Amino acid sequence: MNLYLIAPSSKRARESAKATGEGLFPPLNLMQVAGATPAGVDISICDASLEEISYDRKADLVGVTANTSQAPAAYEVADEFRARGVPVVMGGMHASAVPEEALGHVDAVVVGEAEGIWSKVVADAHAGEMRGIYRNEEFPSLEGLPWPRRDLIDHSIYLTGPTMQATRGCPHNCEFCSVSAFFGRRQRLRPVEDVVSEMESIDAERVILVDDNIMGRPSYAAELFDRLADLKKKWLSQASTTMLKNVDLIKQAGRAGCEALFVGLESIIPENLKEMGKSFNLVDKYRKLVDVLHEHGISVVGSFMFGLDHDDESVFEKTAEFADKAQIDFGQFSILTPLPGTALYRRLEAEGRIFERDWAKYDGNHVTFRPRSMSPERLEVGLRWIYDHFYSWRSILRRTARRLKPIIWVINDAYRRRVRDWLKATTPISAGDAEPGGGHGTG
Repeated sequence: MNLYLIAPSSKRARESAKATGEGLFPPLNLMQVAGATPAGVDISICDASLEEISYDRKADLVGVTANTSQAPAAYEVADEFRARGVPVVMGGMHASAVPEEALGHVDAVVVGEAEGIWSKVVADAHAGEMRGIYRNEEFPSLEGLPWPRRDLIDHSIYLTGPTMQATRGCPHNCEFCSVSAFFGRRQRLRPVEDVVSEMESIDAERVILVDDNIMGRPSYAAELFDRLADLKKKWLSQASTTMLKNVDLIKQAGRAGCEALFVGLESIIPENLKEMGKSFNLVDKYRKLVDVLHEHGISVVGSFMFGLDHDDESVFEKTAEFADKAQIDFGQFSILTPLPGTALYRRLEAEGRIFERDWAKYDGNHVTFRPRSMSPERLEVGLRWIYDHFYSWRSILRRTARRLKPIIWVINDAYRRRVRDWLKATTPISAGDAEPGGGHGTG
């Protein structure tokens, strides 16, 4: 049996990869599906942001994964293969949120995680008996999780290092986030020995742990960090602001090789944080958190979103000023996006505020709903302004000079190249000349 696994690509991702000559993250989800595939199946993986999809290749089953912004591209891929008589199965967060919609384009949908159900999908496809929607009765255990098939991917063409996972799920239930719906609110843990063995097997100096909250279970994290310290590898991951309650754990992460953490700061306005269910984020503690992480050699990727109900046009300059004073090393900025399956989507839909139905625009760079305190046009202009400002050469050089670490320069430069490519290739809803809040230029 021949299985062809495809990660579709949005137009922006393809253009960015073409401009930079590299992808951002290797498709860990497809490598994990490949690892969970029964023996005797010949598997190929295609990352469509970096290579052309081979529609004429011999395939008995095509597997497609997609987040919401990739869904239209995924549907096009599926339609083309089905027109050629090849059955298609789709998984991922978008198909899991709207399985009936996805079934209009594929033969089967895997809702949620593939482990525990994927072997059945493959067997049914082999027998020519695809059964529509497949789902686990409960979240699968992470004990004895098959390792991803990294041999099916050329990791040299990606900006980041190899990716892996130690935990799934997040105890928080933020209004905008689809993680808890997909992976659950109870954080499930891989045995520490399994994680250490897998990381040790990876022939790379740096590894990305894609966990949504690597410190969500402090006792587990402490045991894991203690073991990772012996490997002498560098790694990056994500964590919530609640880690500030356990400075010793942050110190331990630094000793274990943690180079950077992605932290969802989200907003500098407390009312926004309360409304989104993230009141545990304390704005007056943000700078202290950054200082503590820096003290232990950990760089900070600060994530912010705009368009929340308490944002007005001044929020962009205020956030840029805060990020500079707090000495955040990298900024990830986005427009609040009501992803299907989230509480945010349900609320904005009930309020009649969602006006955009093109899933391709649900990428964090486009406005898909009516904000309360600014126009959609100003929101898109503001996002472009803060990216242009934060990744100007003057801003990058200032950050690099503060903390002389090579990773700060490498990641800022990569962000700048991608941001410049995006700014050149797109225009906001209204390409006005005014800057947010009567701004003062990008510097």
